[in-house]
Amino acid sequence: PSVVQPDTMRTLEQALSDHELVVLRVIGEWWELDLTGADKPGCVKLLAQTLAALNLPQEASYMPPEETAAIYALVQEGGRMPVAAFSRQHGEVRPMGPGRLEREEPWYDPVSPAEALWYRGLLYRGFDETPNGLVEFHYLPDELFQQFPQEKVVRETGSGRLPPVPAPPAFQEAVTDAVDDLTTILALAQSQSALFLTTSPQLADSLRPYLWNSDPARSALLFQLALDMELLRKGEEGVKPTRAAVAWLQKSREEQLRDLADAWSSSPWNELWHTPGLVCEGSGWANDPIQARATLLDALPRDDGWLSLADLVAYVKQNDPDFQRPDGNYDTWYVRDVERDVYLTGFESWDGVEGRLLRFLAQGPLYWLGLGETARASDLFRLTPRALAWLADQKPAAHEVTVPLVVRPEATLLVPHNANRYQRFQAARVAEMEPTRPGQPYTYCLTPHSLAQAQQQGITPDKVLAFLEKASGRPLPPSVKRAIERWAERGVEGRIQHAVILRVRDPDILDKLRANPKTRPFIGESLGDLSVTIRPADYEPLRQAAAQLGLLLDRD
Repeated sequence: PSVVQPDTMRTLEQALSDHELVVLRVIGEWWELDLTGADKPGCVKLLAQTLAALNLPQEASYMPPEETAAIYALVQEGGRMPVAAFSRQHGEVRPMGPGRLEREEPWYDPVSPAEALWYRGLLYRGFDETPNGLVEFHYLPDELFQQFPQEKVVRETGSGRLPPVPAPPAFQEAVTDAVDDLTTILALAQSQSALFLTTSPQLADSLRPYLWNSDPARSALLFQLALDMELLRKGEEGVKPTRAAVAWLQKSREEQLRDLADAWSSSPWNELWHTPGLVCEGSGWANDPIQARATLLDALPRDDGWLSLADLVAYVKQNDPDFQRPDGNYDTWYVRDVERDVYLTGFESWDGVEGRLLRFLAQGPLYWLGLGETARASDLFRLTPRALAWLADQKPAAHEVTVPLVVRPEATLLVPHNANRYQRFQAARVAEMEPTRPGQPYTYCLTPHSLAQAQQQGITPDKVLAFLEKASGRPLPPSVKRAIERWAERGVEGRIQHAVILRVRDPDILDKLRANPKTRPFIGESLGDLSVTIRPADYEPLRQAAAQLGLLLDRD
């Protein structure tokens, strides 16, 4: 490459002239130009015209995220970066002479984003005189660099700058369902307190059918935040909601999300121990989850533009690599890579540990709490207006429009996603929650068991009727009102059970099964001379016991 004069840019023709003829023809083939019969000056002239006519910002939006990030890294630095610095972030372009180029054809299998751009005619190399001597740079020619509005290039962060990237064609919009799932957790704690004394895997399995997002790490985070905010209190018999939970449930959705964000920022919940692909083991070492969150938030731009997580991770690695290990010792943690089943030690494992942690913070908690949006099938990310308002300490909206719940004649309650969450919590105290279904309202069933449980909490049938009428905003269906009043007078009048039916050919067989001590415990209620009920769990023990008596039982 020839010397680039200080503070000047090179044109496309100057840049292309440094290439071997074989490379010019490869670039031409990419842009659908047949240059096989042209000489080098002719190739340079035609390619320069073609590349100058490109809309590079638009082209960059269709590239893989890593290549897009490399383009914007150059734009961010004024159109050029030292080859050493650029290569650390975006990979190298292998130097090859004409003979090796024709033998290996590296354009078919580039080893890096940089090399992919090189054989597309979108990246070049040259030397520049600097105060430190002659330095080799990667750069964009003037015709390409000038296509980027310079006033939009610099994006301030808490501690530096990150290059923007074009908006992705599809992305996962900010979610706000953390407050809905936390409402569900509070309701289940009210009705099934002992459930929360089980182990974390058991609790996650129990919660899974009732949550919009059943990711075990997300469930664990919401549970921990509920404890941090003192919405739940642990006792010997389980976990119960507190008075603070009632106050929180009556807030607007935006106020509830703000409370979750505030609690998360100082929570002891440790993201490293939940980062996908990693297993943390042993004792005698610790990391600081609060410092990890602070580092991420300090590095993020204070705007809602898209950025590459690869750029974000690289930025932190360059500017604050020891944010989790201030002593600089990378050999004391016991962190295992699940896929490779190896322990990640040494600074060379930084991307596998700290890098993964930063990505998880963005794509996990920040996304779960409605503070971030992520692009589908790529590593792009951006903060939401909600997050920017939180970081700027602006008050959240206190007003929210909600819709009433619906009481159906068959004694079910339908609670829409945008219903009042305090009313949904109250509904869960008087009715049994059904598993959630995507895109459908929450469903609760009024049953003798739920009414009895409500009465144990001091909620009489009259109060149940008054609550349902107020929450629905209309008179109750006569069938529901009559059913609750009848239960108050008579209690349980019928029960639906799951059972297995045993049918026999001869009544004497049932008599023998009832008489034998090995089979007697499994014989249930009689349904006539030839049939009895069997509990589903007793089918196999009964079959085995009957076989020992010389009787083989068939099964439909």
